[in-house]
Amino acid sequence: MEFAFMIAYAIDWGWLRVGPPYIYINIDPVIVHLGPLALRWYGLMYAVAIVMGLWVIRGYTARKGITQDMVYRILWWCVAAGLIGGRLYFVIQQPNFVSYYLAQPQHILATWEGGMAFFGAIFLVIPTLVWRARVERLNPLVLIDAGVLFAAAGQIFGRIGNLINGDILGYRSTLPWSTVYQNPNSWACLNRATCNIPVQPAAGYELLANIVLLVLLLYLARRVSRPGILMLVYLYGYALTQFLLFFTRENLVVPFLGFNWGLKQAQWTSIVLLIVLLPITYLMFRSSEPVPVGEVAATYGIPQKPQAEGKRNQNQGTRKAQEIGGTRGSNKVGRRSNRAQRQNVKHN
Repeated sequence: MEFAFMIAYAIDWGWLRVGPPYIYINIDPVIVHLGPLALRWYGLMYAVAIVMGLWVIRGYTARKGITQDMVYRILWWCVAAGLIGGRLYFVIQQPNFVSYYLAQPQHILATWEGGMAFFGAIFLVIPTLVWRARVERLNPLVLIDAGVLFAAAGQIFGRIGNLINGDILGYRSTLPWSTVYQNPNSWACLNRATCNIPVQPAAGYELLANIVLLVLLLYLARRVSRPGILMLVYLYGYALTQFLLFFTRENLVVPFLGFNWGLKQAQWTSIVLLIVLLPITYLMFRSSEPVPVGEVAATYGIPQKPQAEGKRNQNQGTRKAQEIGGTRGSNKVGRRSNRAQRQNVKHN
């Protein structure tokens, strides 16, 4: 009996205990309180996601001809679009959207209250990337390919934040890898029905799916030369995994356009996205061609600012600087001459 007890608690770190029979998580979502502010694991994971996303795409953007200056100029627009899009898409799906969020609009952007929908981030970030590609004179498909690599890497750390928070829960389960949330401050324990209850580790499933998708994208990134392929693989892969994985998640079943098929909101969104992707795929293969070896993918086929104009502006700037410098030099000589004349007058 004592031996069995030792086996049961062979992995026991206090905040994490692994079976048998389940995986027990006892982590406070708040790392530390700083007066009225709270540093949360979920927010920290967002910061880590950005750093790791930049690290993952560094080699890809260099190979494609996107400079680091361009990456940083584009990044913050996309981060803002992702946060706003993810939050708004979550909010409009809520059954109390009118009674709570519209009645108290200060809660719409209150991400610390929980609730982000990554589909919304995708839907707003992609147009942002197209816009920034136009500004930077880049091929938008090449830039979106870099963006989905960034997203696939960053999502992994977002899912770690979900696992800590306990805000993505599956149905009750007796599987040996079911998760049990024990910390009273976790999102799971805000509801007694899911606190200290074994549930499907839906966030863990999504974490594994994100890892597989990232590995596939990294494999293709060095082997395909047609811009837009990574975008399609990511969008198809994300839509399919979301549709399948939501069968394990304890979310509300909702009808859509009169159809009541027992699906959740994200599953309906996945179906719509998969349908929309069909004509997009056709148009992309018709308009996007493989980039020839030796060409810069990011600017291939994209009109750039004429070099002659740039050189002419540079030459004009140089001449102007020289003229200014010459004028200043003449003024200095004149001043020295005047001083010398005054000194001669004094001596005389």
